[in-house]
Amino acid sequence: MALNIKIIKESLLRLGPLILLIYICVSEFHTQFYYWKIFSFNLQFIIIYYWILRDPSILGYGFVFLCGIINDVILSLPLGTSPLSYLFVSLVAAYVRNATVRSTLFTDWFTFVVAILGGNMLTYFLIKNFTEMQTEYTSVFYDSMFTFILYPFFWGIFELYKRFIGLRIYD
Repeated sequence: MALNIKIIKESLLRLGPLILLIYICVSEFHTQFYYWKIFSFNLQFIIIYYWILRDPSILGYGFVFLCGIINDVILSLPLGTSPLSYLFVSLVAAYVRNATVRSTLFTDWFTFVVAILGGNMLTYFLIKNFTEMQTEYTSVFYDSMFTFILYPFFWGIFELYKRFIGLRIYD
């Protein structure tokens, strides 16, 4: 009986990043966290990039796509906009995971630039060309910049979480 409770507890702790990603997509965190007209960041990109890079068994590509669809429905975006950008970030993370021998914060951080720029530009391109919604270059720039700046902070939090739950699969 105690063994089953331990297995259930470990399984729930492993689902933490997925639950956080789904919560952020449902709660409109990206649109609500927009202070001082320039400070916004995309926490979804950070979560997807980190967990696909470190342990893809926790955050699968199907769940990433589903979270993108949920985000599009909640934000009233054309279906497929967020999933494509999330999958682009996943693609970059998977490539970096397979191409590097030993990843560190700095290698992850600087390859994250490609993921951020590609994901945000893909979203901007799809919204600009296929909808009547108005977006600004400056908001995309600030969003990308603050997402890049805050990545080491969340990297540290996720590393502590990984140590807390005892994940050592892809290190």
